[in-house]
Amino acid sequence: MEIDFSEINYLQDPSWQDLHADYVQFLLSMSGPTVIDITGKNTSKCRVINTLLQGNEPSGLIALHRWLTTRDEQKLPVTNLRFIICSVEAASKNPLFSRRFIENTRDLNRCFGKQAKANANEDEQQGSYERALLIEQVIREVKPEMVIDLHNASSPGPTFSVSSIITTETLSIASFFCQTLILSDLQIGALMEQNFACPFITIECGGNSDEQAHEVAFAGISHIAACKQIGYIHQEKNVEVIYRPLRLQTKSNIKLSFAEHDEGYRGVTLKNNIEYFNFGGAQQDEMIGWTDGDGIENLQLVDNKGNNVINEYFYTRENQLVCKQNLRLFKATNNKQAALNDCLFYVVKHSISEA
Repeated sequence: MEIDFSEINYLQDPSWQDLHADYVQFLLSMSGPTVIDITGKNTSKCRVINTLLQGNEPSGLIALHRWLTTRDEQKLPVTNLRFIICSVEAASKNPLFSRRFIENTRDLNRCFGKQAKANANEDEQQGSYERALLIEQVIREVKPEMVIDLHNASSPGPTFSVSSIITTETLSIASFFCQTLILSDLQIGALMEQNFACPFITIECGGNSDEQAHEVAFAGISHIAACKQIGYIHQEKNVEVIYRPLRLQTKSNIKLSFAEHDEGYRGVTLKNNIEYFNFGGAQQDEMIGWTDGDGIENLQLVDNKGNNVINEYFYTRENQLVCKQNLRLFKATNNKQAALNDCLFYVVKHSISEA
């Protein structure tokens, strides 16, 4: 299938015929990225909800379709709403929702920002950068008062939100979805890093095959549609703030495996049940996997100054990979492709403040 990266489709207040009987039929009816505009009571303001930036993260699409097909059309949302459905082609490949991005393209959520645009000039696969710029323009043209980007993890985990700033607005919006907000200063070419002159939060709804994750996304969309004032609303729940996670990655060409026991594999082996650390964290001196003779030299944990600080977080005990201190883990997965394409997990030292 030849992809037109310059194409984007628009639906204005779609009818039930446009939306089809279920979200699968709706997905398969789309030829590419699609913008859905819903008229609100106050047409001078717009709230943007972005979905399916990665094709294996379906909760946003599922929740959006449910909201559109079950809402009372006589009760307009408080403001205009703009929904953006991004990686339709990747999500539509069989098996559905199994590919983060299509072969010979880039992960779309690594193609935003100045560095990404610079890379585009030297990259043979420029289409993904072109689409990222198009999505950015689609957001800017409505001058949104808030932007939400809905995501999933590849493995089970609790819902959390991510923002580049902590404000009353971001805390309030996050509270519609979850009780944890991560302050991130990572620069990886993600949509969230761009400045839209309004509050922007990413929601990690939970595992991509978890029904509860779809419920989280649906409840959040419903709240956002009905919320009168995003700046001064009462928080739905207390929100815990966690500061500046880092991404644990294997170095280039290092083999990654998963196992219940030490099988003597080359490179790095993580425990098969690594995703369980998403729920309770990992304690000082707790073993999370094994390494070959190169130990933690197989891994990198790069801070915002570009330094590999792996030695502050992990060490090896014989050939075991061990936590150097109490840690919180996010998006840990035993999905090998996801771990190698993105990271093994996000990690922070176990120091928490609440807001």
